[in-house]
Amino acid sequence: MSYELIRQAIIEKKSIHATYKDAHREMCPHVLGTKNGRQHALFYQYGGESNSRPIQPDGSAVNWRCLDIAELTNVTLVEGAWHSAPNHSRPQTCVGEVDVEVEF
Repeated sequence: MSYELIRQAIIEKKSIHATYKDAHREMCPHVLGTKNGRQHALFYQYGGESNSRPIQPDGSAVNWRCLDIAELTNVTLVEGAWHSAPNHSRPQTCVGEVDVEVEF
């Protein structure tokens, strides 16, 4: 279910809110697929909490997060502005086999 909601968010350029490792996340998914047989997505996190490093101001190039979809819970689509960073087109290593990615 989370995978399909994230896929829809990419296609429609919508944000999601979710819980990842007990932290509330506000993110925009950019790439979705698999890596080493597991579902992964590359997100731009613009709000909420992070266990790895603090969220920087919106637009910061360091707010990218590679997350294992199996560890996401409470995924909901959210209306509102699309968030990204100027380095969105850099090569990514989060997803090996891409199912869908955002179009700019």
